[in-house]
Amino acid sequence: MKLNNILTVACALASMGVAWAGEWQPLFNGKDLSNWEPLNGKAEFKAQDGKIIGVSTLHTPNSFLATKNTYKDFILEFEYKVDDGLNSGVQIRSESKPDYNNGRVHGYQCEIDTSPRAWSCGIYDEARRGWLYPLDKNPAAKKAFKHGEWNKVRIEAIGDTIRTWLNGIPCANLVDNMTPEGIIALQVHGIGGNKDLAGKTIEWKNIRIMTDDLDKEATPDKGDIPQLNNIDNHISAREAADGWKLLWDGKTTTGWRGAKLAQFPDHGWKIDPEKGTLTVLKSGGAESANGGDIVTEKKYKNFELLVDFKITKGANSGIKYFVDTNLNKGEGSSIGCEFQILDDQNHPDAKLGKNGNRKLGSLYDLIPAPENKPFQKDKFNTARIVVKGNHVEHWLNGEKLIEYKRGDQAWKDLVAGSKYKNWPKFGELEEGNILLQDHGDEVTFKNIKIKELD
Repeated sequence: MKLNNILTVACALASMGVAWAGEWQPLFNGKDLSNWEPLNGKAEFKAQDGKIIGVSTLHTPNSFLATKNTYKDFILEFEYKVDDGLNSGVQIRSESKPDYNNGRVHGYQCEIDTSPRAWSCGIYDEARRGWLYPLDKNPAAKKAFKHGEWNKVRIEAIGDTIRTWLNGIPCANLVDNMTPEGIIALQVHGIGGNKDLAGKTIEWKNIRIMTDDLDKEATPDKGDIPQLNNIDNHISAREAADGWKLLWDGKTTTGWRGAKLAQFPDHGWKIDPEKGTLTVLKSGGAESANGGDIVTEKKYKNFELLVDFKITKGANSGIKYFVDTNLNKGEGSSIGCEFQILDDQNHPDAKLGKNGNRKLGSLYDLIPAPENKPFQKDKFNTARIVVKGNHVEHWLNGEKLIEYKRGDQAWKDLVAGSKYKNWPKFGELEEGNILLQDHGDEVTFKNIKIKELD
């Protein structure tokens, strides 16, 4: 059989969803849209000169040209060129179902962004959760997009990991398992009534996919860009290789006990294994008067700790470290350094202490966090505590709030002016338990992870 006949047969088989193991298959035959279908809006899509062209149209919602087949694990490559001013993207593992927003296409989108924001090849969750991997996570990738030129994209969606590249530059590395399989779709974003954008185009070409023997073609993860793990109570392969472990497994009490008990409290705390959450229950606002604080069975010295938390209105709690449970066996909480968790707007403790040192993110009663901090009301927030010897840092949602040094004269002076002044050598333990506080208010925790440092 002649070569051109072989290529014709290959394209025909690909258009019918037939793939050969370990081989690239074209998703577009270069001639027509027979393997695609339009969804949602009325923007025009056409096949022309070996390209798919999308044309922006007034007064129509987001428009999609979708594959008739669905895809699970794959490597996808394509090239695009887009007129400035347009927003677009390519959907992967996406869905269009009658029972979801009247068939609205939703799911993972590899962004095409001509704006100064420059988030091309970030990952957006169309019509569902919003941004999953914005390029503020990887600012270097913002320089990859070429205005007015052809841009080449590579997407590797393998297992629970989605990674993107733009013109050879790594852009996103997302771990997420909400939708393991779905359509691929080209988007022309709605322009409303903006006549200046009407008739502008985005063009795609050289659209190809590989669905088998992906290990041979997959790009090794060199750890060169941040990875965002969006699966609750889960350690990704990269995290495991980097030394991260779950401090709470999302289902049981394993590894934890009451601060003043030999076992986990039998009341006051609720584990929801379906949601993967650990909640201290509301009981009137008293300190450690219901189920009581809980602590890790193991003690820690140098570490990086991550804890997702969500507070209810007026709530008070805390994450303590360098805790000695043999201190303060009477009423109240166990003693240790504390990352304060507080509703600054509605809890009276925010107005106590000195200079706001009892507000969210502060080293409780010692060092105040900034007034302006990236707190998300009614959502989960991520506390990060880093301890290297006597150097300690508090972070909230990726922003450093405070840092300090334990044990020096400045530290001793701080302690002397605090509620901890009567506890000898407060905060100077070489190692200690990690504690989640019961302060009588409802606070929920998840994704509790730790990495021990040398």
